[in-house]
Amino acid sequence: MELFTPDFGLIFWMFVAFAVLFFVLWKWAWPVILKTVDSRADLIDKGVEYAQSAKEQLDHARESAQDVINDARRQQADMLREADKLKTQIIEQARSAAQVEAQKVMDSAKMQIEQQQKEAQLQFRNQVSEFALEIASKVVKNEMQDSKAQTQLVNTLLDEIESKN
Repeated sequence: MELFTPDFGLIFWMFVAFAVLFFVLWKWAWPVILKTVDSRADLIDKGVEYAQSAKEQLDHARESAQDVINDARRQQADMLREADKLKTQIIEQARSAAQVEAQKVMDSAKMQIEQQQKEAQLQFRNQVSEFALEIASKVVKNEMQDSKAQTQLVNTLLDEIESKN
């Protein structure tokens, strides 16, 4: 059983070796290990903060992008409404201008028709007058061949002149 029971000297030297090792580790290794662990913990904390900040910025960017998209859609809708109003206004202006122009053309056509009617009436009167004069001259010529009829015509004309004076 001696094999399993340690000797007092062995325990003492193992304790001294452990104490020296513990002291060396505590004095020089432990601060480096703690510093490394703390810096690693800080790095992890900063990474988490950075990830949270990046997530917040991404969320904010998404909201901002959605706001911009909504604003662009509103502007597009406003532009389409304005274009529709402008189209309607232009059509109405063109329609009213066409009506004014058509009225001018109709008035001008009426005036031309009236002028042509007056000219036609005047021409008709002139032709009727010419025909009447030709007929009258032929009738008078036939009637004036007789001297008695000539004398009677002259006397009638003289009577009319005297009655007017």
